[in-house]
Amino acid sequence: MSGRDAVVSRQIVVNASVEQAFAVFTQRFGDFKPREHNLLGSPIVETVLEPKVGGHIYDRGEDGSECAWARILVFEPPDRLVFSWDISPAWQLEQDRDNASEVEVRFVAETPQRTRVELEHRNLDRHGPGWESVRDGVAHDEGWPLYLTRYAGLFTDGG
Repeated sequence: MSGRDAVVSRQIVVNASVEQAFAVFTQRFGDFKPREHNLLGSPIVETVLEPKVGGHIYDRGEDGSECAWARILVFEPPDRLVFSWDISPAWQLEQDRDNASEVEVRFVAETPQRTRVELEHRNLDRHGPGWESVRDGVAHDEGWPLYLTRYAGLFTDGG
């Protein structure tokens, strides 16, 4: 099974320019990523998205430990961001980069102050046996829908 079954797509509209929507997504990723989504043995104190191709998304724990769980593959402000998903079906770090899926986020202006943010998590079948659990997890209300809802809240909550 592959193709469209191996893709999760979600979108949300925010009241912000494309430039602002992109900046908030990349500079404040840790403000909307759920801290309970944690592969560390210590509570997360921050999540950082390094704004460059070759950078990482990583969590830093209270004890100083770090977990880099994504690699920045494309960084094209203010239109597009692509990063790897280096988390296996066992919800542990994926060591084999060939088994990683990809997340593409596009920022599309609907008006000068309104942006549609389109997220596509694709190639989920690259995770190998059990990949459906990754698909189901990221598609669940506590997956990408939660991330995007919290992200949109940064614009409406005065945050």
